[in-house]
Amino acid sequence: MLAYIAAGVFAFALLLDLFDENLGAPDLFNFPTLVLIGLLCLALYLAGVGRGPGSAGGGGGRWYRGRRPGRG
Repeated sequence: MLAYIAAGVFAFALLLDLFDENLGAPDLFNFPTLVLIGLLCLALYLAGVGRGPGSAGGGGGRWYRGRRPGRG
């Protein structure tokens, strides 16, 4: 979920940069601030915060599919 938020923040920052907008608050919604928010969301996602792949409820820790390895 945090990866989707980061993608949305990056898309919003890109649109603001392309159209050269500041939304009336140049110190609040500037390009570097939005990029840092997006990078923070990506870092939290990669650190395992939130519901990402392999989190709780995503299979109970079972990482393999099919037959168990090593069982003849």
